[in-house]
Amino acid sequence: MATQESPTDVEQEITDTFGMVPTPLDSIPEDDMAGEWHFFRKYTVGESEIPPKYRELMGLAVAANIKCPYCIHFHRKAAAMHGATDEELEEVVSLASLTSRYSAMIHALEYDLDQFKDEVAEMAEHLEAQAADD
Repeated sequence: MATQESPTDVEQEITDTFGMVPTPLDSIPEDDMAGEWHFFRKYTVGESEIPPKYRELMGLAVAANIKCPYCIHFHRKAAAMHGATDEELEEVVSLASLTSRYSAMIHALEYDLDQFKDEVAEMAEHLEAQAADD
């Protein structure tokens, strides 16, 4: 049987990582903190399949779409800390707005999802053929 970390051990690990226990993590019930911390740590300061800079740029795009000033601030700072340039941050802003813009248009058109999938497949086939010619 796996050994559970005590809440005190988890809080100490968080403090060792950030120099403090951030309020959102401090507000989690003690019996949930260990699981939440391991998930949070992996995707904010740990390693995963997606490099940290790209995870934070994706987080910024999502934060912009959900219009969360806390998330925007966090992900913008974290992306910069992981090497995102001003140009990359500007591009994320454009990409985030592009996704929500076209989502709004497609929904307002009541566009058929199967037709959309067929068109995407057709465009992908065309682009792949062009790439093969280059």
